[in-house]
Order: sequence, then C-alpha cells, then structure tokens
Amino acid sequence: MNFYDAVFLKKHSQEILDFYDYNVIDKNGGYCQNFYDDGTTFNIGFKQLVSSTRIIVNYAMAAITLDRPDYIKTAQHGLDYLEQVHWQDDSQGYAWTLQDNIPLDMTQQAYGYAFVLLAYAAAHKAGIISSDKKLNDIYQLLDKRFWQAEYGLYADTLNTDGVLSDYRGQNANMHICEAMISAYEATNNLIFLKRAEIIAKNICCKQAAMTNDLIWEHYTSDFQTDWLYNKDDPKNLYRPWGFQPGHQTEWAKLLLQINSHAPKKWLVDKAQQLFDYSFSKAWDQTHGGLAFGFNPEGNWCDDDKYFWVQAESFAAAALLYKVTKNSKYLEHYQSLWQYIWQHFVDHKYGAWFRVLHRDNSKYSNEKSFAGAKCDYHSLGACIEVIKSL
Repeated sequence: MNFYDAVFLKKHSQEILDFYDYNVIDKNGGYCQNFYDDGTTFNIGFKQLVSSTRIIVNYAMAAITLDRPDYIKTAQHGLDYLEQVHWQDDSQGYAWTLQDNIPLDMTQQAYGYAFVLLAYAAAHKAGIISSDKKLNDIYQLLDKRFWQAEYGLYADTLNTDGVLSDYRGQNANMHICEAMISAYEATNNLIFLKRAEIIAKNICCKQAAMTNDLIWEHYTSDFQTDWLYNKDDPKNLYRPWGFQPGHQTEWAKLLLQINSHAPKKWLVDKAQQLFDYSFSKAWDQTHGGLAFGFNPEGNWCDDDKYFWVQAESFAAAALLYKVTKNSKYLEHYQSLWQYIWQHFVDHKYGAWFRVLHRDNSKYSNEKSFAGAKCDYHSLGACIEVIKSL
C-alpha cells in the first residue's frame, strides 16, 4: 500500500474526522472532548483549553484541505466558545480547564496560549476571521506574560497571583514556535516568522548544545538543564523525564517548515541530526513503532507507544524526504505508516488509539480525553504531508 499519496492521506483524514463529526459538538457550548473507542462520549462537561483550541484547528484546516465548507461552522462553534467561555474578562485570562462552563483552573499556561494563537491562525487561513488583530493580541499577551528576552525563550506557567513558576520547558516553546509559523503563513507578517526562528535556534542549537545536541525537556528558571525534574515520573503526561523521540522529530518538522519560508542550511542539517539519532534509538525492531522516551545513555525509559510520536515522525520523514531526496526517509515514512495502519488506526470505529503498550496491546477503551488527544497530531501530520505533495 502506498501511504505516500495525497489521495490516501485525504481519505484517511476524512476517516479520522468521521469519528468525531457525530458527537463533537456540545449543545451546551464548545466541543465534547472525551470519547470511548466506539465514539460514545463521557464527562461531556469537562473541557480543557488545549483540546478546545486543537479541535478548532482540526476543523478549520480540514475545511480547506478536504474542501468541506460545512466544517467552517464547526470551527466557528469552537472559536465562539474560546472567546466567550475560556476567555475570562474579569481576570483577562484563559481558563485552563472548565466543568460545565465554569472555570476550574485559571492558571495561565504558555502552552495553552500557543494553541490559542494556532487556532486563530487556522481560523484566519480558513477565512473565519479576516483581521490580524486577534493574532497580534495573543502575540502581545505572550510577550507580556511569558517572554524571557534575556534567553530568547518563553517561561511556562503564571499562577493566579500573577507570579511565574520557576519551571522552564521546551514543550511550550516548541508549540509557540509551531503557532508562530502558522501565524506567519496566515498573515505574511514577518514578526511571527522571526520569533519562530529565534525560538528554534535557541532550543535546537543553544539549549541542545548542553545536552548531547538533543533537546531536553526541562530547565531551571535561568534555562540551565534540569536533569532531575520528574526523574521518578517518566510517564508524566505533559512533563515526562528523558529525551522524547517524538519531540526531536516534531522539532525536525518545524525546522523544515521554517526552512520552506526562509531557507538556511542549519535548519535542514539540524532536522536530519535530530530525526536520525532519535529514529535509530527509539525504533522498536521487535514490535514496530517508536518508543516514547530514552535516557541520557540512550536506553529506553518508557517503552510505550504514543499515537502522536508516530504521527509527528511520519510528517518529519516526509518533509525530510522532500528536501533531501534521500530515500531512507521515504522508507522510514512507509515503515511508520505500516506500523500505524496495523496497530494505531481503529479500522472498526475510526480515528487512532491514543497509547499502546510496547507489544501494541491496549491500555483502555478511552480513545480521546480532554487535554490528551483529539487526533490533532494525526490529522495535522496528514495535512502537512498533503501540503508537501
């Protein structure tokens, strides 16, 4: 089967959304974010900012890529909820989580703001909004609340008293970089592209130089490597310990996206180095797929298989193949897809499973839950490869 084909990828993208279409709209506002394998929902009233914004992105980008103008209405539904319920006028901030439309957690997360910016960029691309104002506003909020000019990177978490936590991480910076690229594509405003380049260089070169030329997840308040953060919790959902192969390959994808707008040799070289090393260390020769994490010695510290790791890696492989013409990347792409098709795609009910044991057996019957999965990575990776083709 040829997975490197726009017709296949469009068909599969539609199959992913078919799973969500029936139940994604919550008539009480926003999206349903918690789904069992068969598509039935649970805990409908619980919403999380990242899932709320990612589903906007899913439908806005699918409206364009799949020529589904009816998806504009679905994306608009989510945008309304973002602006009217997640955004809290009194505190001038976004609710991180909500229960029955009431804020549970008002901690301000740079990671969340990244996806707010990404949602507005996708809405702009889809013609849902025509003004750049919202994108500029979020850029300014990120600058005011999180930007650390001395390091050229963003802080992570602002508590409800307006105090920044000491934690610094690469993950929020990675997704802000992603959003900045998309904002540039939506507006042609170079301020977004320049900021994406600054983040990319500081994480992938300056920070990585301290950690074997790979990207470590966690830093102290002055952006020194924190080797011990969550060492006893390598499976932490947002801040796992260890090198994350999926984040190395996701950065490879982002570097190549920047390169498509402002070509520089270091972007391609670094993308190759991050991808090649991670793939060589994380590919499971026995059961297929990429393991979740490895330690500084290169040994696995979490052998689970996560959907997003496989998705980001096939997108990176496709972009590397396009820019280098090296057939090994196409082979990696096909190997990943063969594994995904056999183990992650739910051929009975649709969409992808979220996480599997090393031997590809299932953990649970929860396909998606708020803050953890809405098939944004799998759908987005398909759309990225479609664009490249």
